[in-house]
Amino acid sequence: MKKLICIVCPMGCHIEVDEQNDYKTTGNKCPRGAIYGKKELTAPTRVVTSTIKISGGIHNRVPVKTAGDIPKELNFKCMDLINTLEVKSPVKMGDIVSKDIFGTGVNIVITRDM
Repeated sequence: MKKLICIVCPMGCHIEVDEQNDYKTTGNKCPRGAIYGKKELTAPTRVVTSTIKISGGIHNRVPVKTAGDIPKELNFKCMDLINTLEVKSPVKMGDIVSKDIFGTGVNIVITRDM
């Protein structure tokens, strides 16, 4: 049995996942907790959020994120990539800054107009 705190929604359910019983999950208040529990123990993923440099904007950095979740083991590699990125104003929310990062099919996108 593994004990986790579900991060899918603000409820933060304390769940238990039985690895020996096909990842049966208890303690979740919604079905998303069961999906999270199994995924977290078999192939954990995360959405990465950060900022990148922008020239000509009202601020010197603009927020970005991965448009979807990527394998957790790529988080630091993703941050290394993000730290090399720079854009020029104007940018719109949803603009793609980097496509298909590390062959995951996930893009890094702008999350604020500037």
